[in-house]
Amino acid sequence: MNSVTRKIVQILSDEMFIKIKYYHHFKKFPNLKNPKTYNEKLQWLKLHDRRPEYISMVDKYEAKEFISSLIGDEYIIPSYGVWDSFDDIDFDMLPDQFVLKTTHDCGGVVICKDKKSFNREDAKRFLKAHMSFNYYYEGREWPYKNVKPRILAEMFMENLSSGDLKDYKVFAFDGRAKALFVASDRQNANEETKFDFFDMEFNHLNIRNGHPNSKTLCDKPKSLEKMKEIAEKISKGYPHIRVDFYEVNGQLFVGELTLFHFSGFVPFEPDSWDHEFGSWIKLPVHK
Repeated sequence: MNSVTRKIVQILSDEMFIKIKYYHHFKKFPNLKNPKTYNEKLQWLKLHDRRPEYISMVDKYEAKEFISSLIGDEYIIPSYGVWDSFDDIDFDMLPDQFVLKTTHDCGGVVICKDKKSFNREDAKRFLKAHMSFNYYYEGREWPYKNVKPRILAEMFMENLSSGDLKDYKVFAFDGRAKALFVASDRQNANEETKFDFFDMEFNHLNIRNGHPNSKTLCDKPKSLEKMKEIAEKISKGYPHIRVDFYEVNGQLFVGELTLFHFSGFVPFEPDSWDHEFGSWIKLPVHK
């Protein structure tokens, strides 16, 4: 998208932008007056469910305090610091391995496995580009609009036995955990990320959404019941929150909270799951 197109897009109202982008992905306009599917209901929530705490929930640094207030510090990924710019980072106080991530968007992540060989200039260019980007304009997820751009340093995580790190992402609806997917191959540059969906008993579901299924299914995580318990506690009182987890060397961590999975713009295959997930969202009464 060139700068002129970007400026034109930014002056569109949230509703108009949503209708146009939804049509681009689904070849039909969303039913925003009486939404039925999961993706339609996510668009409705963007427009009408604007609770102020959502801003803290999507801020990767502030979310830690929100989560710990509900479940304690035990499941929070340890932080080393947060800074307003890359040049402010005190690399001397960071361990040999760490993760840098921008607090206000999606995808602004740099992993350092060895500080001696870490290319700071490449990291600076990458994170600086993310720092200048307002993620709100990507999908009109309004909570991101006023999140302060910062850079957070967190503990590097890796399973010692396998050398990988799987994400477990639980879909919870007002205190009810209904499904999850496992993201694998995310750190393998030679492989496309894989998504595999399961119910909360860890039965594999015939769903493709955003990425292909893996050829080999992973084992049931040992912390599945605790994931369910935490996701239900965090989501209580909210129409829908996706709670993201890591299970690392036997310890469970909450990664982040996602209010709008794929911003509501990625179809389900088969389409029946869009309706099934949609039935789990009970929309607030809109006046």
